Amino acid sequence: MIKIGCAAYSYRDYFNKGEMNYKDFIEEAYRIGLDGVEFTLYWLPRKDRSYFMNLKREALYHGLSISGVGISTSFCHPNVSERKKNVESVIEGLKIAYMLGAPSLRVFGGNIPEGYDRNTVLKWVVESIKSCLKYAEDYGVVIAMENHGGITETADSLIEIVEKVGSPWFRINLDLGNYRGSIYREIEKTTPYAVHIHAKIRAGDMILDYKKIKEILLSKGYNGFLSIEYEEKEDPKTGVPKFAKYLFEIFG
Repeated sequence: MIKIGCAAYSYRDYFNKGEMNYKDFIEEAYRIGLDGVEFTLYWLPRKDRSYFMNLKREALYHGLSISGVGISTSFCHPNVSERKKNVESVIEGLKIAYMLGAPSLRVFGGNIPEGYDRNTVLKWVVESIKSCLKYAEDYGVVIAMENHGGITETADSLIEIVEKVGSPWFRINLDLGNYRGSIYREIEKTTPYAVHIHAKIRAGDMILDYKKIKEILLSKGYNGFLSIEYEEKEDPKTGVPKFAKYLFEIFG
């Protein structure tokens, strides 16, 4: 059964202003009636074990699964030391995901820098991810790269990275709103590799058809989370519940 959750990123304006913290986010998700929460880790007040254990307990007390955690990375830097910094961020993210009991860690590939060919940059990305795999296996957390433009702009590009890495500990966080062009075909290609999915209302200027998306996901055997990543102009405290209600009606 496909489950409906929400990413903390949906409430980014509240987090940025200090008007919401992760405990508040859990309570908001509970109020809406969601199945789970995804912790985008941009607003952590601290990183000690005690903090994460308490956050995990709060989710449990509210009957919410932690579907995943998300960090921002780029493995496309020409500078080796910069790529190593991003690898270190992944290793830290895997440890945090493990402490929270989250099964996957969302990462980004990055943008191809000017003056460099795609094949060279692709090698950097693949090598960087491979250097993280031992930690992913040790922590029992799958690294999930998102289709987020740049080196992951198309389904074929992202799938090529997954296949070159060649590990069951590396898969895809499918963002339904990030493809352009033949969007549903791109979604269909990506779904077999997806372990977590971001649900958005639109892709560019196009409103997404979730009845069609449901058919694609079910036909490819997807049975995980649709985590709302709300990016509309309406206040998320009213917009997210509306979108969640719609998704529950489609997938319920």
